[in-house]
Amino acid sequence: QVQLAESGGGLVQVGGSLRLSCTASRSIVTNNAMAWYRQHPGKQRELVAAISVGGSTNYADSVKGRFTLSRDHAINTVYLQMDSLKPEDTGVYYCYTRIRPNNYWGQGTQVIVSS
Repeated sequence: QVQLAESGGGLVQVGGSLRLSCTASRSIVTNNAMAWYRQHPGKQRELVAAISVGGSTNYADSVKGRFTLSRDHAINTVYLQMDSLKPEDTGVYYCYTRIRPNNYWGQGTQVIVSS
């Protein structure tokens, strides 16, 4: 079993920044791909950014150049640095990993971008 705990969400103005953190309950960040998803009200959860075991990252087109995913193995944490935030970035952000055969999600952290 793994628990993922997100933090760092909040209310920010358009153009502002936030850094989300996801800390795992045990040492999984090194040996597992990790990802951030978000869910807009009334819509399906969508992939925002992911990092592979080898450290390669990929991003949704809508956040490329504005969001950066990184990780700190020593503290079992992945980060999502979000810059130049837009109203359409508003949503609940979830940390995710898969350790076969299970999927693990955090509880989510709310981000609201106000114009």
